[in-house]
Amino acid sequence: MLKKGSRRASSSRGARIFSEDNSVHKFSRIKNPNLLEEDDDIYNTRNRQDQFLTNSNSSSPYNDRSSSSPMDKSPWSSQTNVSVPFEDNDDNSTPNVLMGSLVREEGHIYSLATSGDLLYTGSDSKNIRVWRNQKEFAGFKSNSGLVKAIVISGERIFTGHQDGKIRVWKVSSKDPSVHKRVGTLPTMKDCIKNSMKTSNYFEVRRRKNSVWFRHYDAISCLSLSEDKTFLYSSSWDKTFKVWRISNSRCIESVIAHDDAVNSIVAGYDGLVFTGSADGTVKVWRRELQGKGTKHFFSQTLLKQECAVTAVAVNPDTTVVYCGSSDGLVNFWGRENHLSHGGVLRGHKLAVLCLITAGNLVLSGSADMGICVWRRMGIDHTCVSLLTGHNGPVKCLAAERDDESASSGRPWILYSGSLDKSVKMWRVSENSPPVAWKGCASSAPIAIPSSLPAAPSFPAQSRVNGVQN
Repeated sequence: MLKKGSRRASSSRGARIFSEDNSVHKFSRIKNPNLLEEDDDIYNTRNRQDQFLTNSNSSSPYNDRSSSSPMDKSPWSSQTNVSVPFEDNDDNSTPNVLMGSLVREEGHIYSLATSGDLLYTGSDSKNIRVWRNQKEFAGFKSNSGLVKAIVISGERIFTGHQDGKIRVWKVSSKDPSVHKRVGTLPTMKDCIKNSMKTSNYFEVRRRKNSVWFRHYDAISCLSLSEDKTFLYSSSWDKTFKVWRISNSRCIESVIAHDDAVNSIVAGYDGLVFTGSADGTVKVWRRELQGKGTKHFFSQTLLKQECAVTAVAVNPDTTVVYCGSSDGLVNFWGRENHLSHGGVLRGHKLAVLCLITAGNLVLSGSADMGICVWRRMGIDHTCVSLLTGHNGPVKCLAAERDDESASSGRPWILYSGSLDKSVKMWRVSENSPPVAWKGCASSAPIAIPSSLPAAPSFPAQSRVNGVQN
């Protein structure tokens, strides 16, 4: 659905300039239950997701590459056991707090993934870094550019890149801090073998052909099937591809949309959900055919003018969510045959990332904020608005906080931003609502107060297994 007051963009894919908020570490319970006013500057252009983030103005802080730090510098700003200073001192305060902020000025953060006690971060610096207990544990480097996506399956790490390739890494059995590249998708063997057949080529642009098993544009997202047998990759080339993990082969390519595919997620019962810059969310049904697999179009959940930028499915696979460039989050319930359940309103600019954790739904936005929603059945209540980043929030990852003594079912949330930082938050499923309920149809105007500045100290960093 279109947000009231939105407009269709012109055909030129112009850049946008993000204003930098001068306040830092702002976090508070929202007190004003009034609705957000319509904003003419809300992102509603039909475009690739990352083009909401580009800036033709070289003076933008997000385009400054001159401040790259040496590999051995890793400042960590830590903030623990902080009481959130509310303007009113009632006892109904939110337990969600900022725990720390990692700033390594070597590139914008585009991807995050967690595995046990490890955090993987990907950026446009070609580096993939591994963190343990807020200290740098390992690092490895690709010879490509931007690291757009990271997924982990056992000892293997899959990274999707701007050059359209998927790189496969494996943790050393002798030294867990060493990561070695063990392959690239598609493999060189498949490229040589299949490139000789003219039937493997199709036209991608005028007077330009490409083989069907290779992405010819940037990879936007990666997702594993439920049984971790297949890896899905979506791309700006309008397709998604299916890879069999056991032999690293592409077994299917689907021309899914009329514009860039910004997000893909494998759901339940062999269903796959894709979101695109063409403004649609589509459902695909996987069927096994002999040794291969075939995906059939099932239905379109959403068709709108503004781009779909993120798709997510909750852990018990009962709700499907999508974020859009107009700042809205739509959702559909499985019990009602994927009928539309409502709209979550909390952002004033494009939703850039979307994840679920337990009963929580978390959305990061170009407005530099993170909305935290708690789901109860089909109803959603906003329990936090997390602010503190000075750039668009590009990626999110969460893991259960097993070490916390709290009974509030806490999660550790990591947020990566184009301000070149990763922030670490503690969020709880039992948080009280900030000020309003029924957020599927309303949203507040929020001006959170500021947290005290966190103390900074240099962390002892270690980089191992760096590979060119």
